[in-house]
Amino acid sequence: MAQSTAAPTTQTVTPLSLRALAPWAVFFGVLMLVLLYFVGAEQGATAVIAGGGVHKWVHDARHLLGFPCH
Repeated sequence: MAQSTAAPTTQTVTPLSLRALAPWAVFFGVLMLVLLYFVGAEQGATAVIAGGGVHKWVHDARHLLGFPCH
């Protein structure tokens, strides 16, 4: 039975550059703004989607986050 005499390999961790992180930061920032709009402002006159469906879906979240809706 032969034994391996190779040295263990070490993995180098490269730091995450700002250039690699920027698209993800923009994506999640826009996603958070859209979610904030639907939870905080999607009702009545400013509704993007007609009807009260979105308001009904996020009604409890609105109160939990402190947004008035009545």
